[in-house]
Amino acid sequence: MFRCGIAYPRCRWIVPLLLVFAIIFDIIAIAAQSGWVEDEDARTHYASMWDQCRGRNGNWDCKSLMEHSWAQAVAALMIIGLLILILAFILSVLAMCNLNISMLPVVGVLLIIVVILQVIALIIYPVKFNDLIFEGNYFYTWAYGFGWGATILSLGCAILFCCLPRYEDDLTGNAKVKYIYSSA
Repeated sequence: MFRCGIAYPRCRWIVPLLLVFAIIFDIIAIAAQSGWVEDEDARTHYASMWDQCRGRNGNWDCKSLMEHSWAQAVAALMIIGLLILILAFILSVLAMCNLNISMLPVVGVLLIIVVILQVIALIIYPVKFNDLIFEGNYFYTWAYGFGWGATILSLGCAILFCCLPRYEDDLTGNAKVKYIYSSA
């Protein structure tokens, strides 16, 4: 398929496996109870996609972020992206098992939609959260990073699914072998 040696039989199982990792990363980012944002020392303020907590010495006052429309939009975009990602995974397994080449670009388009939705959500969150707080230095941490990881994996898989139909002969096993050597 590519000059670097990625053959279709390997891609046939690696690309859906990458989608499984993207799904797992998305679930971690959405389900995390902390880890999206924390203050400089991680002692007085932290937040997830769903709520934020402030406190000292183990006494935490947690408030839901879902009272803000931007947080509802972020949650909706991330969840819709996850659902479309799961659908894309199911279609990719069906396409790869049945060698349905016409379904591969559909999976690629679904993954591009996932990327667009999640990039919007992952940009809205820090912009609006920074508007919500006024003091100190804050860091976007591991769960927020998992959201970006899922988005980047989805983008890479979208590119692969859009490129795979160009190698239809490789997919169906009718590829002609080209040898590059000179007989001198």
